[in-house]
Amino acid sequence: MPEIINSFLNFSLGLAESFVGFCIDVAWRLVAALAVFIVGHIVIKAVLKKMKNSKKLKGADPTATTFLNSAVKFGLYAVVLIAVIAILGVPMASVITVLASVGAAVALAVKGAFSNLVGGIMLLFFKPISVGDFVEIGGKTGTVEEVGIFYTQLATGDNLTVNVPNAILTDSVITNYSRKDLRRLDLALNVAYGTDIEKAKQVIESTIASQEMALTDPAPFVRMTNMMDSSIEITVRVWCKKADYATLKSDLFEALDKSLAEAKVEIPFPQLSVHMSK
Repeated sequence: MPEIINSFLNFSLGLAESFVGFCIDVAWRLVAALAVFIVGHIVIKAVLKKMKNSKKLKGADPTATTFLNSAVKFGLYAVVLIAVIAILGVPMASVITVLASVGAAVALAVKGAFSNLVGGIMLLFFKPISVGDFVEIGGKTGTVEEVGIFYTQLATGDNLTVNVPNAILTDSVITNYSRKDLRRLDLALNVAYGTDIEKAKQVIESTIASQEMALTDPAPFVRMTNMMDSSIEITVRVWCKKADYATLKSDLFEALDKSLAEAKVEIPFPQLSVHMSK
C-alpha cells in the first residue's frame, strides 16, 4: 500500500512539475513575443520617421513617397508578425499548411484588397493624380492628401476626409483641376429679345477688362450663341490662373449683374402668358 501511495505521489509531483514548467515556458514565450512586438513597433515608427525626414526623399514625388511609406510599413509589420508567431512556438510548417488550406477562402476575402493594391501601383506609375492635386472622382471633389497602398485620401472643401478605394479610382473618370496652370471660366448670360446685342457685348467686355484676375491672353470670348424661347444667350469665356478660378467666378457674376443693370440691359426670367376665353 505505501508503495502505491508513493508512486501516486511521485506521479502527481512529476505532473505538477511538468505543468509548472509548461506554464513558465508559455509565460516566457508570451513575454518575449510581447517584447518583440513592442520593440518592433518602436523600430517601425523610427524607420518611418527617418524616411519622412530623409533628405533624399524630400525631393521625391509626394505620391511615390506616401505609397513607399505605406508599403514599407506593411512589410515591416508582416516581418514582426512572423517573428511573434515563431517565438510563440507555432511550427512554421503548420502555419504554411493552414495558410495553404485556406488560401482559396483568403483569396476571395482579399480580392478587393488585392485589386486596390494593383490600383495603387498603377496610380504610382501612371500618375493621373498627385498629392496636393484638386480632383473630382466619381462625383467627389477634394484635394489629394495621400495615395496609399489600398486607398487614396481626399480632403473635401468642407473639411471632410473621403477614402476612395484605389480599384474604384482606377476605373473611374478622374478630373484633375490642378495639372494645368490656366483654367477657363464659362458663363452663360441671357438677355431679353430686343436688346442691343453689340451694346450688351461691350458692357460685358468692359466688365471683364476691369477684373484683374481675368487674363487677356488667351483673349476673352463674348458671343451670342443661342436664341432661346424667351431670351438670347450670350456665352462668356474668360481665362484665369487656376488658383483664381473660384474668386473670379464670384467677382465676375457680381460685377456683370451691376454693370448690366446700370446699362439697362434686361435680364429676362421665364414668363407664361395665359389667355382666357369668354
